[in-house]
Amino acid sequence: MRCSCHVTFLRYSPILLFLIFISSNIKGETGPLTKKNVLIKPFNNTISAIFVFGDSTVDPGNNNCRATVTKSNFPPYGRDFVNHIPTGRFTNGRLVTDMMASYIGLKEFVPPYLDPILSLEELMTGVSFASGGSGLDPLTAQISGVIPLEQQLEYFKEYKIRVENEIGEEKTKLLISKAMFLISAGTNDFVINYFNTQLRRHSYTLPDYQQFLLQLTQQFLKDLMAEGARVIGIVGLPPMGCLPVVITMKTAGSPLQPRQCIDSYSDVGKEYNQLLQNMLKNINTYGTKIIYADIYNPLYDMVQNPNKYGFNNVYSGCCGTGLFELALLCNPNSLVCINASEYIFWDAVHPTQATYYNLFNSLRPTVDVMLKL
Repeated sequence: MRCSCHVTFLRYSPILLFLIFISSNIKGETGPLTKKNVLIKPFNNTISAIFVFGDSTVDPGNNNCRATVTKSNFPPYGRDFVNHIPTGRFTNGRLVTDMMASYIGLKEFVPPYLDPILSLEELMTGVSFASGGSGLDPLTAQISGVIPLEQQLEYFKEYKIRVENEIGEEKTKLLISKAMFLISAGTNDFVINYFNTQLRRHSYTLPDYQQFLLQLTQQFLKDLMAEGARVIGIVGLPPMGCLPVVITMKTAGSPLQPRQCIDSYSDVGKEYNQLLQNMLKNINTYGTKIIYADIYNPLYDMVQNPNKYGFNNVYSGCCGTGLFELALLCNPNSLVCINASEYIFWDAVHPTQATYYNLFNSLRPTVDVMLKL
């Protein structure tokens, strides 16, 4: 994403360091099936575009020109991306959504909607509205100074107007009706918001907060359906207790304690995922197909059986010490591991491209179901 943003690496105040420390989220290489440089569509699918909403697991650069510490448009981010460009993706290379778009036969990468130089073709084949540090709860985005889901939806409405002005209302409706929508959010609501501030815990017990998030999810799904969405994938939570930054925070007072997943955090994610699946079974979709996508089990399997996937570093990231660095704390001055494909995590929160590739492979059957709808 090209814009006039400039990042300067200075000494940060303790408050800013704390904000950087907690203000981001979790979640190989795969190329498209091609024939003479033409993308092949599996199952002869008619998917017209991909539209993405959520957090840093699916943000390709919408935070780049935003006044927030939650950004990654500088090295070493993007080290293994095309031409080593730090696009604003919170990893060393591609995201799962990039791999999905390639697999579906749309394009190699899903661009950020806020890229000021997007072509009409890029717009028509899909964009991401996601913002690193965001969540289902509006307060989560406010804490990190990023784009809440409500605003992401408003950007989608703006997107529709832009495309209508180019190709007309009927063609735009058809494009939207044949598009695939994806939502990936929720981790920040717990890791940044509920467990690290008092604001929501004063008003909600943990079960009540889970229900609050589910209500917000249900309303967002209804809003997307009202805008014409007919195929929606919604991603569950990961094993949050396995994020290096969570392990660091929970073991900070016990430096000799071995690093391992914090089960109490991961169990919250597992319980929420079950509640989400139950909710999806009972929601009135008015003909829209809503598919649950599991990332908890495949990511947990990578953590528990790293050798099976070629990993030899599980509980720390590739950037810096790997214990707490992310966003501005993972910067051009940071020491970085030589081979990121041996690490599950790129920084203290976000997976490496290799991990995303494994997640994509685990999700392919789910994607195939969506393609056949």
